[in-house]
Amino acid sequence: MTYKLKSMNNILKLSLSVFVAASLVACGAGAKDKKGAATDLKVKLEKLKKEKNSLDADIRKLEDEILKADPKSAENIQKLVSVDTLRVQDFVHYIELQGKIGTDGISYVAPNGQGGLVRALYAKVGNRVSKGQLLVKLDDAIARQAVVAAQQQTGQLKARLAQAQTVYERYQNLWKQNIGAEIQVINAKADVDALAAQLRAAQAQVGLAQQQANMSNVYANASGVIEQVNVRVGEFFSGVTPDGRSAQILIVNSSNMKVEVNVPDNYVARVKKGDKVEVVVAETGKPPFQSVISTVGAAIDPTTRSFVTEAKLPSDPLLKPNQTAIMKILDYEAKGAVAVPVNVVQSDEKGKYVYVMEKSGDKMVARKKVVIVGEAYNGKIEVKSGLSGGELIITEGYQTVYDGQSLKVVM
Repeated sequence: MTYKLKSMNNILKLSLSVFVAASLVACGAGAKDKKGAATDLKVKLEKLKKEKNSLDADIRKLEDEILKADPKSAENIQKLVSVDTLRVQDFVHYIELQGKIGTDGISYVAPNGQGGLVRALYAKVGNRVSKGQLLVKLDDAIARQAVVAAQQQTGQLKARLAQAQTVYERYQNLWKQNIGAEIQVINAKADVDALAAQLRAAQAQVGLAQQQANMSNVYANASGVIEQVNVRVGEFFSGVTPDGRSAQILIVNSSNMKVEVNVPDNYVARVKKGDKVEVVVAETGKPPFQSVISTVGAAIDPTTRSFVTEAKLPSDPLLKPNQTAIMKILDYEAKGAVAVPVNVVQSDEKGKYVYVMEKSGDKMVARKKVVIVGEAYNGKIEVKSGLSGGELIITEGYQTVYDGQSLKVVM
């Protein structure tokens, strides 16, 4: 018992010295420059680690001696831990970025001409329309008057041309009978040609006036659903609102939906066309949409230091343009890998390690396993070497165990 008390006193003294050393490090840092202080801290940290290892060895030795002197105390010395069996499974890593839903099927309805006052409106929000369907009827009174005036002029020219043609034919017949002068025939033919040219010009003017009149009819330039209508009968329709910020009539075709994401340029080597993606749109309440990258931007935006990436989405009534979405880009995949919780991986001067539980004689003990790790994702980290699967990884209590310590599993 005396030996036990002396050993415990030694442990307490060593612990006190560790605390005092740590306090001195904290107090002395302000008296040196940053670089020198960092160097001193590293040296002292290594010293403390060595002292800790020595302390752990003393504890293990003391526990072994206690077990020999009092076997019944084994239960009190055993460290309580939780374990989990490592399973070989596929490991994936995703790049998660926020983007928005877009579509190639957005159409802004606009008149063919300069616009005009709305006399009739056939567009309502939510209506499904077809390409070429009449949506707006503009005031065409002036245009119709121009058509009538052009038609009247054409009629007058047709009458004058018919009269001139008759005069020309009479002069021509008289000239064939050697009656009259040849100049009369020539002048009459010139009058016919001039009036014919005027008639053709008038007929073209009728067509132009008719075309202008037809511009009062505004048709849908694409099929889809009317998303917004920002104009009323009696207002001026030009295609955009007076402030120029919004379309007066907007049609959305949801058959060409996509997700658009700006990818930081540090991922330029890890993101390429054809990569698998999962698209999460929380508002839909649906599982992630599966897709592949269809477009990768060829240039880096100098302001955001990113490039555009797109992936097509299926047609779904719950997907709306400008809706927020999360794109998860699969950039790494390992078949038949071993992965452990990120938090169980510890580090020392020799590298990274984990603790597993193994059978030693008639008891279970902790064993330190040096590991080489790879990618980390969703709370898991891939172990490339050091573990093969099937081991009992210590998931709780791993911070305070040491190699060879007797363990008891918490059920």
